Amino acid sequence: MSSAFDSPVSRRGVLRAGAIVLGALATPSRLRAHQPVPKTKAVEPAAPSPSPFFTISLAEWSLHRALKAGTLDHLDFPRAAKQDYGIDACEYVNTFFKDKAKPEYIRELKKRCDDLGVKSILIMCDEEGELGDADEKKRGQAVENHAKWIEAAKTLGCHSIRVNARSSGTPDEQRDRVADGLHRLCEIGETHDINVIVENHGGLSSHGDWLVSVMKKVDHKRIGTLPDLGNFTDYDRYRGVREMMPWAKGVSAKSYDFAEKDMEIDGRKLLAGDETKIDYRQMMAIVQGAGYHGRLGIEYEGERLSEPEGIRATKRLLERIHAELASFRASERVPSK
Repeated sequence: MSSAFDSPVSRRGVLRAGAIVLGALATPSRLRAHQPVPKTKAVEPAAPSPSPFFTISLAEWSLHRALKAGTLDHLDFPRAAKQDYGIDACEYVNTFFKDKAKPEYIRELKKRCDDLGVKSILIMCDEEGELGDADEKKRGQAVENHAKWIEAAKTLGCHSIRVNARSSGTPDEQRDRVADGLHRLCEIGETHDINVIVENHGGLSSHGDWLVSVMKKVDHKRIGTLPDLGNFTDYDRYRGVREMMPWAKGVSAKSYDFAEKDMEIDGRKLLAGDETKIDYRQMMAIVQGAGYHGRLGIEYEGERLSEPEGIRATKRLLERIHAELASFRASERVPSK
């Protein structure tokens, strides 16, 4: 896949309202506003085929059961992504190689990716301390703990590390503490050309408005978000993703389960293969409305389907929606007769 989509553009203004894009997918014929081409004018040559709206990567967490059981080794994850699922980009989770991440190990992982033609996208970092710890000394240690993952990401060719925005205290106190830790880490990231991106991963970080306030407080070109389509509990997921998208340097395509046939759930009509908990068409309308053209990292977390089945089901859904978007764009370029 073209490398043009490996470093997504962030902080772009919303180009089209999500509702318009969603409505376009539902009723494209009513949204063609083209006027007939006058007979006295030559018809312009057809525009080149559109670039991909997004490309797909595989988040290592999708195979967490296999990795924990030892049936898949971390070093073999890129091979599994490429050969088992036809995906040429990987998103790693640090806990699966935290005790092995020495320079020679990282170089071996890089070699395997290069031999396979697999791109490394980011490293998700957990269990390295709270970047918003109320204790300033512990906060500084957390920053230092994350620094080695910035170096690993640089060696692998990633564009980012994903971190957590955790703290204690009032929402304002947490914002200020998290912003301090993130800014320090961004300064380190800047020296390695690596971004520091925050996922909605529980607590206040799963409140879009609070996380936006953190982004503004950090105010660094290396800061960004990783909207996860599923990590919301007491906050509207569509609102949350919409709020996070202007800072997005990645998107986590979380999935849980899929409709086995055409059906209706809570008033929402689903086609066979649609995700049952998340309206993916609405989400893709939000993502594309923000002008995002980067990777969507498949992160299957369901239980009914096996991990391989869940990954493939998510990939099929994303490919189907991508085809719908491409078809609508093509229809917009065809003049009415």
